[in-house]
Amino acid sequence: MSTIAPTLPGGTWTLGDLTVTRFGYGAMQLAGPGVLGPPADRDGALAVLREAVDLGITHIDTAGAYGPRVTNELIREALHPYPDTLHVVTKAGAYRDEQGGWPVERRPDQLRRQIDGDLETLGLDTLDLVHLRLGDASGRKEGSLAEAFETMAALQQEGLVRHLGLTNVTARQVAEARAIAPVVSVQNMYNLAHREDDELIDRLAADGIAYVPWFPLGGFSPLQSEALSAVAARLGTTTIVVALAWLLRRSPNVLLIPGTSSVAHLRENVAGAGLELGAEDLAELDRIGR
Repeated sequence: MSTIAPTLPGGTWTLGDLTVTRFGYGAMQLAGPGVLGPPADRDGALAVLREAVDLGITHIDTAGAYGPRVTNELIREALHPYPDTLHVVTKAGAYRDEQGGWPVERRPDQLRRQIDGDLETLGLDTLDLVHLRLGDASGRKEGSLAEAFETMAALQQEGLVRHLGLTNVTARQVAEARAIAPVVSVQNMYNLAHREDDELIDRLAADGIAYVPWFPLGGFSPLQSEALSAVAARLGTTTIVVALAWLLRRSPNVLLIPGTSSVAHLRENVAGAGLELGAEDLAELDRIGR
């Protein structure tokens, strides 16, 4: 067990009828290089997942496409049978090809197959929350999601999915989905330097819908900013810690899912996200992505 206090930075948020810690864990980095194949250190990957639960994290993000299937299988091996408080969140709408691409897979039969695959690999009868992935590997794309989201709503009615979310979507697509079935969370790229969703975050917060930023630390190209570095130096910490702490302060509906394959790094992220940012720090950071 870790010595870190059980109260995680940011407290909790409610996804429908599920209470999760706002500080969660994203499992993508547990797969092999390029999110393909098994990890080089399987025991290390399992240890990270167990440490996340020991730290009190109750929100783990994964996808059948990671590996593919690798992160789901690791989660099951490390944590099944799952604690009642733990909620594993998945995604549907794309798969991995042998070249490492992320082709779209959103026909009704394809979505059903993905959900069945997640249920099997995770060892569950019902998935707590599934995000429908729109757009493609190049980013968001406008266009109707009606057929795909109606399929997800049907799977929900069958009891295979408890709650529905969206990922890689535009504000217009969020509105279209909400007219079809309730949406409890939106997962898009967002961080200090990429602020396209500022207005959407505030609108979702007013409606009690979570916003989950992926690549909260910049992703494959780590955040680079003189202002971010200056604030980190002034506070005697790292840019990663400042970026995570800023996201928790950005809005109460923001849920973090930073990924790592290191137990030590996971502990550092959790401890650091509770950093107190003063008014001067926040003002300087807020100017980065504007």
